[in-house]
Amino acid sequence: MRVILAPMEGVADASMRALLTGVGGYDLVISEFIRVVDQLLPERVFYRLCAELANQSKTRSGTPVRLQLLGQHPQWMAENALRAIELGSLGVDLNFGCPAPMVNRNNGGAALLKEPETIYRIVKAVREAVPEPLPATAKIRLGWDDKSRCVEIAQAIEAAGATELTVHARTKEEGYKPPAHWEYIRQIKQAISIPVIANGEVWSREDYLECQRVSQCDDVMIGRGALAVPNLAQVIKGCQTKMPWPEVLQLLLQYSDDEIVSEKEKYYPARIKQWLKFIAKQYNEADELFTQVRVLKKTPEILSLLRALT
Repeated sequence: MRVILAPMEGVADASMRALLTGVGGYDLVISEFIRVVDQLLPERVFYRLCAELANQSKTRSGTPVRLQLLGQHPQWMAENALRAIELGSLGVDLNFGCPAPMVNRNNGGAALLKEPETIYRIVKAVREAVPEPLPATAKIRLGWDDKSRCVEIAQAIEAAGATELTVHARTKEEGYKPPAHWEYIRQIKQAISIPVIANGEVWSREDYLECQRVSQCDDVMIGRGALAVPNLAQVIKGCQTKMPWPEVLQLLLQYSDDEIVSEKEKYYPARIKQWLKFIAKQYNEADELFTQVRVLKKTPEILSLLRALT
């Protein structure tokens, strides 16, 4: 089985990817998406959103990173996919699941779940542009507002030549509300022959085992759970128990050191609060800490508080 770190837009940037893969247990990382509209993007855009390209497309700890693209025009998706490969990406992943309103209004991400034919053309164009044996993969939700076409969508992706498919077991309209409908992943897995990766509502090893039982997928992609329990990949694999709170605090400080350099420092207060909200789902201590941090607006104040606790 493989554990894959999900492409969480605006959350799992290169610093976070390095931190979580440094804890261990991940077999692959998917980058934040690069938005493709109507042009071949300059190289700097690829390096900005997938800094690991400068390190043989691997995180500091050596975990492979696959770059993700989001867009609706087959030609431009193909051209940018080829550029990603030329810059060193270990394959290309295609985003057909993003629920963000701004993306969906422009017919990107999950909006394309209403158009299996367009998804087919995009995947086919990208598969033809990405040289074998590098993978061309895709990530979907179960549909826009109903699940009736999820198998049709998956079959279109397979027919277009995709290497594997990740399925977030909710529709766009369901957002991130529990439960995840893993039984639909099983339907998809039984209908196609390419590997299927399950995604959605895996917060513990028990969740993983139930997801595995229901979906019949061994491979899993984790997102919010990985932020809530930093060693969740190791927990899922049965190698470790949930990380003790003092170790989580050390990771918070390590992350802070990465985030307060150069122009990134101005975003640090918002980013650390964002992460603490996820950790608070699994650690009572983080909930108490978030209550203290949420009223602080300056980086030195937050750092001083964190260091006083370690």
